[in-house]
Amino acid sequence: MRTITLSAGQVHMGSLIIVNRDHQCPELLQEMEPLRKTHLQMEGTSSIRLLRRAAVLFTGLMDEIGGWEQIIPVSGYRTLKEQTSIWEDSLAKNGQAFTDAYVAFPGHSEHQTGLALDLGVKSDSIDFLCPDFPDTGICLTFRERAPEYGFIRRYPAGKESVTGIGHEPWHFRYVGTPHGEIMEREKLTLEEYLLFLRNFPYGKRPFLFTKGERQISVSWKKADKNGTTQISVSSRLPYAVSGDNIDGFIITEWRG
Repeated sequence: MRTITLSAGQVHMGSLIIVNRDHQCPELLQEMEPLRKTHLQMEGTSSIRLLRRAAVLFTGLMDEIGGWEQIIPVSGYRTLKEQTSIWEDSLAKNGQAFTDAYVAFPGHSEHQTGLALDLGVKSDSIDFLCPDFPDTGICLTFRERAPEYGFIRRYPAGKESVTGIGHEPWHFRYVGTPHGEIMEREKLTLEEYLLFLRNFPYGKRPFLFTKGERQISVSWKKADKNGTTQISVSSRLPYAVSGDNIDGFIITEWRG
């Protein structure tokens, strides 16, 4: 075993951070642009930016299902300036009610994290705010396989009161593995999942998820008030740590 020390700032970094009306996009992430982004450059499209791991997994999924001919990324990472422009433009064109339902307030958009992207069906005319992404064909295949690659449907129907955003079948968020599969199996939004994990305190009773022959444990630890938090992890088995952008960390450990 070895001890890992986590800083207070790391609470606001990682693939499981929550960004919504109540929790602002961390300034640390916004300051990383454009150095830590991967550009997805596709013929006939503008450059779509994602954090590197999200971009790699998204590309792997699209290659696996043969999605490039029919699916097009419409929007990825946005700067605060870009999100502000989209918000103000929607207010002017669509009004307050529509904008509140489908456009995150500047500083509170997942698109500012580099972990979210909007997808649409390739066509001559694509709605930037609400692209067509039906529950059929290759779009359905993408939606069904996405959790394996760490992506979730971020704003599902029936969860509007939880997420604060209307049903957006085109919006996907990278949360990493096995979290995408757990959330899909349990039918949980990211808000609900982070609350769910608080029932599995680190070092006591982890949540166990079996994938193939591997067992994976997931637990949550509240950040220490002194500014640094220590956890013990295996010296030989893989692990991952993500902040929740609230007050703690999610520790994921792959067991033998």
